Amino acid sequence: MKKKTCPKSITENSKRLSCKRKRILPALVLLLLGISMASSGCAWRKEAAPITRSGFYFDTVIQITLYDSRQESLIDDCFAMAKEYEQLLSRTVPDSDISRINRSGGAPVTVSDDTIKVIEAGLAYCELSKGAFDITLGAVIDLWDVKNNPGVLPDRKELARALDTVGYEAVSIEGNEVTLTTPGAQIDLGAISKGWIADRMKEYLNSQGVTEGILNLGGNVLVLGPKSDGSAYTVGIQKPFAEDGSLLLSVDISDGTVVTSGIYQRYFELDGTIYHHIFDPDTGYPYQNGLLSVTILCPDSVDGDGLSTTCFALGLTEGLALIESLPDTEAVFITTDYEIVKSSGFPA
Repeated sequence: MKKKTCPKSITENSKRLSCKRKRILPALVLLLLGISMASSGCAWRKEAAPITRSGFYFDTVIQITLYDSRQESLIDDCFAMAKEYEQLLSRTVPDSDISRINRSGGAPVTVSDDTIKVIEAGLAYCELSKGAFDITLGAVIDLWDVKNNPGVLPDRKELARALDTVGYEAVSIEGNEVTLTTPGAQIDLGAISKGWIADRMKEYLNSQGVTEGILNLGGNVLVLGPKSDGSAYTVGIQKPFAEDGSLLLSVDISDGTVVTSGIYQRYFELDGTIYHHIFDPDTGYPYQNGLLSVTILCPDSVDGDGLSTTCFALGLTEGLALIESLPDTEAVFITTDYEIVKSSGFPA
């Protein structure tokens, strides 16, 4: 990926952004992504088969593959991390930090350092997108319930009431205390948390001497590499709505992340219109902007998470312009006509 000139990464600046003022604050945008590991990416080592295990956290499958270690206990440790973070960050866990914030009725809630960091990362993307990405869409997400929706649009009055609770400016952070200043506001970190957790897992594995592996958190693919022979991993990007899981294209990556936000994993169709899980905070309806998916390539998975949703929300023109302004970051946009639009430095 080519180098670009711009300020430091968004997540590096999130703490600075959150301290500019008291926080007066996807979107549960569940990033169930169209990414699969192409077969060539897993067949490079014949003398020692990798160890692979799967678990279920954050309502998604997590798969961890290690190539240069036979210690399954390391995978156990990563799963323990996933469980711990789920207990902090999932709003469907009754006693999580996020659930306690959401039901606090506007009272300050003391939460963990990690919870603060993830909220700040989410808020950084809220600000970067000027609100097109918003972590306080919980009430809207609940009303639509896309995963279980049989094909019914929400009542407009109920949707208007839910929209009244949306606005990241309602999130106020003071030290380790989080306050929601808008009655009924609901934080949802689904658009940022899996990427943040993947980065923590990678840090842990690196600290234990693991330098070759693949972390796949519900489609957030993070690779540890390059491989021992110096070659890259091949990650396939699924063709949207392809029932056979066929790939639209693939990309070689040595050490970094591939993250996609798309409309084709959680949706329902009504009268020829697809209603998906990426919501516009202004209307309360799913974005209808001519895009099927956005895939990000960058070093850190939390940025891949935040940018894939942000760029989808911004649309093709603004999203592409944002990517071109960021260092070590590339993207590919898939339009509703299946046109493939790549950023200037996207690998051939």
